[in-house]
Amino acid sequence: MRELRIFRILIILAGVMGADGVILAAAATHQGDAARLAPASSMLLFHAAAVLATVSLAERGVIHPTGGLLAAGGFVVAAASFAGDLSLRHFAGHGLFPLAAPTGGTLLIASWLVLAIAAAWPRRN
Repeated sequence: MRELRIFRILIILAGVMGADGVILAAAATHQGDAARLAPASSMLLFHAAAVLATVSLAERGVIHPTGGLLAAGGFVVAAASFAGDLSLRHFAGHGLFPLAAPTGGTLLIASWLVLAIAAAWPRRN
């Protein structure tokens, strides 16, 4: 039951990430000198889909649910940190916190590796 609630929260966050990714893509297209917004948009859009896929795999037991939840949560936090930093630099002239974008990128890499481990050691029924 607890996992289902967490899955639902992750799906909601993926929806918000996807919407924000589209908004940033539109802003990158229509604003001058918006070079930072395109990679921010891409990270949100790609990882929103990754969250949905990871939740689906974890729910079905294809990957270990705990590892899947960790990977999906990492995708959300990391993509938000990366995109948030680039977006703030564009719109406000300052970053989210020092090294937010590289920290987000590193966490994305780690989250993908956690996903790989979750697939290598699925829960045994």
